[in-house]
Amino acid sequence: MAEYIVPTRTYYGVFVILILCTYLTVQISYFDLGRLNSIAALGIAVFKAILVVLYFMHVKYGTRLTWVVIGAGIFWFGIMVSITMSDYLSRSWQPY
Repeated sequence: MAEYIVPTRTYYGVFVILILCTYLTVQISYFDLGRLNSIAALGIAVFKAILVVLYFMHVKYGTRLTWVVIGAGIFWFGIMVSITMSDYLSRSWQPY
């Protein structure tokens, strides 16, 4: 199995992007965006997670099987979230 050698500059670049995204998350938290606060924070968090998975976990240069496993995990996570949200949204929220 041949391994791809990633230049150190790439790791430093990804690290800087992750730090900037963390700074952006903190700065966005000071603004009152209503319901968009959670969406903005989650969007940035997903972007950061994708960077970590692709570069620091070496999935970008992985085999097809690695991509299939990652895709199956994301698919299963989507199933679990949709089941949880269908239960949460179908409840009647009446005060007692």
